[in-house]
Order: sequence, then C-alpha cells, then structure tokens
Amino acid sequence: MLIDTHAHIFLEPFESDLDQVIERANGAGITDIFMPAIDIASIYRALDLAAQYDGLHVMAGLHPSEIKDATDEQFEEVRKIASDDRIVAIGETGLDYYWDQSFNEKQHQFLRKHIQLAAEVDKPLVFHDREASWDLIRIVREEQEAADDASKIRGIFHCFGGPVDVTEAVLELGFHMGIGGTLTFKNGGIPDAISTVPLERIVLETDSPFLTPAPFRGKRNEPAYVRLVAEKLAEIRGISLEEVAEITTLNARRIFGQPRPSAPSQ
Repeated sequence: MLIDTHAHIFLEPFESDLDQVIERANGAGITDIFMPAIDIASIYRALDLAAQYDGLHVMAGLHPSEIKDATDEQFEEVRKIASDDRIVAIGETGLDYYWDQSFNEKQHQFLRKHIQLAAEVDKPLVFHDREASWDLIRIVREEQEAADDASKIRGIFHCFGGPVDVTEAVLELGFHMGIGGTLTFKNGGIPDAISTVPLERIVLETDSPFLTPAPFRGKRNEPAYVRLVAEKLAEIRGISLEEVAEITTLNARRIFGQPRPSAPSQ
C-alpha cells in the first residue's frame, strides 16, 4: 500500500485517459492520491475529480508562480474554501526564484498568508521551493515563532532535494520531506541530501505529470510510478519495499489526518 502525496492529475495531460491512470495506480498498490492546487480553477477541478474517484484528496492554495498576477480576492477564495472538509491541506504554496525574481516580496506576503491560514484551519502545508530554500525556511521559522501554537504549522517540503544543511533546517522545523522521481536520477544528489533523514520524516510523491522517474524519464509521469520511487528508496536504505510502504504511508496519514473521502457533487 502506497500513497502519492503530490500529483497534478487535474491537468490537461490526463484528460484523455484518467480512468486508465487511476486503474494503473490502483494496480500498483497506490491507495490515495493527493492533488495540490495551482490556482483557483484547479481547486474546483480537483474537487470534481475527487467526487468521481475514490482515494483522491484535494488541497487549496496558489502556486508561487501564480502570485505575480494573484489578487487579494483570489486568496480570499482560497480562505473561503479552506475550511471545507474536502480540503485536506493548504498548498501548494512556497517560493520560486527560478523563473522571475521581480515579485519576490509579493511571494513572501502570500506565503505568510497561506501559513497563517493553515494554522487557522489546522491543516498541513505543502511547500514548493525552487532556489529559495533559506528565505522559505526563515519565513516558516518566523511564523512558527509568532504563532499561538507552532505545532499547527507543519506539513511537507515537496520535491525535496537538500542540500544537507537545508535538510537539517527542515528537520528542525518539524516538517516532512516529499521524495519523488528525482531520487532515481543519476548524479541527482538526492540520496546524499536525505541520507540523514529518518524514514519517519519522508513521504513519497510523483509530482505528476512532471519529474518522471527512471526508467521512464522523458515520458509523462503518473501516480503508479510512485512505486518506482519506493523501490529506489528501499534499495538506498537497504530495507524491504514493504517497510518503505508501511512507514511512508503511515507518515502521510498522520500528516493529512486520515482524510475523509470527498462528498459527491451536488
């Protein structure tokens, strides 16, 4: 039994064969798939899918790449839906300095809004981090220090890749690390970056349709391939696939609070 904690299966690459994608995931032992939002439309698309398929779960948030043009009204829409029982986490939020750093301060502001919202509704956060690790860590630390209950600011650093000093800082914050297809890349450095991470602080993900693991690099990623990540992690740690599956699944269920199935559409 495995869980894909991060998959964008609401995107266009899955429109023509989502039934088959879900079937393959189930056949590979994936019982639950968590869908991080990108924008407002993606939240509602994910909710529609979760009403159609068992084991799909929905997050709410604005991806950092969307923040340049994001409005306060859009964030209020996220806030409005965040309390819905069908929403299991706030995300994906975070920081991305790779494409454009002209709106970094606005990214910081919206990141803090997401963190404070997560604490308010007592739901985990799922962070995106691209070339912004130390600013993200600093802001999370500041928000924990300012919070009435720092334990409510918890969750996952998705697509985690270290380096080791960042790994140590994330562990100190009490967050888990989402490990995906990059673990299987040659010379990717991920095994070294997570070598000191207890298995109890790791969850598995695909980031479908992106970051497809070996041996399928260059093709569309999908939730069934989380099994390849689990197999690689088992190989690196010298333990059984069953042990990896058991522990990472328990980790995910603890983070997301044994999520309830989504209610059917009205």
